[in-house]
Amino acid sequence: MALAAEPSPPTTVVDPAVAIDVHLADSLSALELPELRQATTICDIGAGAGFPGLVLAAALPEARVDLVESTARKGEVITRLAASANLSNAFVHAVRAEEWAADEGVESYEIVTARALSSLAVLAEYAAPLLELGGSLIAWKGARDSEEEAAGAQAAAILGLEPAPPVLVRPFKGSRKRNLYVYTKTNATPERFPRRAGMATKRPLAP
Repeated sequence: MALAAEPSPPTTVVDPAVAIDVHLADSLSALELPELRQATTICDIGAGAGFPGLVLAAALPEARVDLVESTARKGEVITRLAASANLSNAFVHAVRAEEWAADEGVESYEIVTARALSSLAVLAEYAAPLLELGGSLIAWKGARDSEEEAAGAQAAAILGLEPAPPVLVRPFKGSRKRNLYVYTKTNATPERFPRRAGMATKRPLAP
């Protein structure tokens, strides 16, 4: 597996036998959602080692998948992994999500994905300007947290997003407490978004 061959991979899970579950199966779990299966434009923010973006690019070859990762070293790893898998529909952008949303990425995607990145309120702020009307944010999370859910819903109301009930998934044998959160863009996002880089985490819309 190309990930295991990387000298300094941006993930602690590189053993192919483990990565098949923790990275691949977990990424594929979101294909339970019809909005993702039908998508033709996907943006994976905070792409890290390339999950779920690269896996979704392989599973949905007709879709364009943009992987947004601000750390150049991680972006280089993702580029090599995409090349090793011959993923011609995966494109890496070494830029912050806020900067991408203020430029080429604005209102360009049916789906924005985020896995192990930040709180729901922050993810909603990152995703909203990137989504076209009717598009959805899909966020991979662990155990449910009522306070985080409430903050996510509060931020979503400001951003033009509507949260759906979380979807419990079991991507592999023995997996526990894995939930997918879906926020659909039902109204235009206010023009003041995206805020400048870093503001979503420094001054979140909801505590």
